[in-house]
Amino acid sequence: MAAIKETRALNELPVGVFDSGVGGLTVAREIMRQIPNEKIIYFGDTARVPYGSKSKETITKYSRQIVHFLQEQQVKAIVIACNTASAYALDEIEKEIDMPIIGVVKPGAKVAAEATANGRIGVIGTEGTVGSRIYSTYINKINPDIKVIGKACPLFVPLVEEGLWQDPVTDEIATRYLSELIDCDIDTLILGCTHYPLIRSTVGKIMGGKVTLVNPAYETARELKELLEREKLLNEKAPGLGDNRYRFYVSDMADKFKTFANSILEYGILSAKTINIENY
Repeated sequence: MAAIKETRALNELPVGVFDSGVGGLTVAREIMRQIPNEKIIYFGDTARVPYGSKSKETITKYSRQIVHFLQEQQVKAIVIACNTASAYALDEIEKEIDMPIIGVVKPGAKVAAEATANGRIGVIGTEGTVGSRIYSTYINKINPDIKVIGKACPLFVPLVEEGLWQDPVTDEIATRYLSELIDCDIDTLILGCTHYPLIRSTVGKIMGGKVTLVNPAYETARELKELLEREKLLNEKAPGLGDNRYRFYVSDMADKFKTFANSILEYGILSAKTINIENY
């Protein structure tokens, strides 16, 4: 009986989700939609964003600090909701902790490899993600004949964070970035940064209806559900009215984060607490 109680308590612990800033909220949003019983603790490293232009060593150090913080919050699993951190830090941190942890790259790579018909996949992301060639690595493990073409789109992140999701400026920049991928005759495109689902309609309009867009945020939530089911950690119990279902922490700019979060999450957030992540 004691063991059953312990398992039930473990199931009811929250999932930790972290990102370099606000982009990972698209992953949190998908988790809220697809696994509504799960509690979430989200950390956005808004003091040290962006991650895309930083070194592997720095990203791994930052990720390790955040994982330590989330472990202190007694999470049962961790989602690295950042493509750059997934590319640079996941494999190392996975060896260091005794807890399920997943990133956003593998789920997106798997679905893209299954979706392509002509064997030509495009990836858009930060300089760090594209430069790491991490999507190519995972996709070519599945099918070595697939050609993966990466394109760094560094201006997309600030445009998204300024709320310019449907704006002529975003249309113009997206057209410039994506034109060479159109010329490469890709039939599948991975939105390889968690900010990018917020401009999915713009990207889709430019790429045309023949190109399948893969949203790793959506696929990561699906994979998380399968992982929790496999590890018998899925919360079958719907949270009560008084439960603090979603908690948000940042390393800086809590008010700006809260405003952005409330613009994209169906579940409104009342506060985001600032912590000194360097202490971890």
